Amino acid sequence: MRHSAWLQGSLGLTLFALGLAAGLAAGEVTDSPSRQEQARTDLSGAPGMEVIGSIIEIAPGQSSRLHVHHGVELYHVLQGAPIDAPGHGLVELATGTTAFNLRDVPHGAFTVRGEQPLKLLAVHIVDKGQPLYDYATE
Repeated sequence: MRHSAWLQGSLGLTLFALGLAAGLAAGEVTDSPSRQEQARTDLSGAPGMEVIGSIIEIAPGQSSRLHVHHGVELYHVLQGAPIDAPGHGLVELATGTTAFNLRDVPHGAFTVRGEQPLKLLAVHIVDKGQPLYDYATE
């Protein structure tokens, strides 16, 4: 009887650990450590959509992977930096720049260069219940 209880407890602990690991792995796939969410709310008048505001900070030498959103992303550059983008070379993403990334259009494959991090304010209007972004293949 004691052996059976120990076995059930061990199995339960193992399943919990596997679930936790899967959850952490899923978080790594659908989110970036450079993004700090600030606010989130349902988009009034548009069932199934939500608005997410975030600050994104990418340090020199770090990269942003190619990805797509399930909706629209608006970003405003709070602190500019030179970026190295494949096919475009070294370009300055200047402080004060504001732009959109449209639904399902791959973007973001670049490496930050220079002395300071790139800081963005990002507002996403996306499908509720979907990952904020999915990594795209190059």
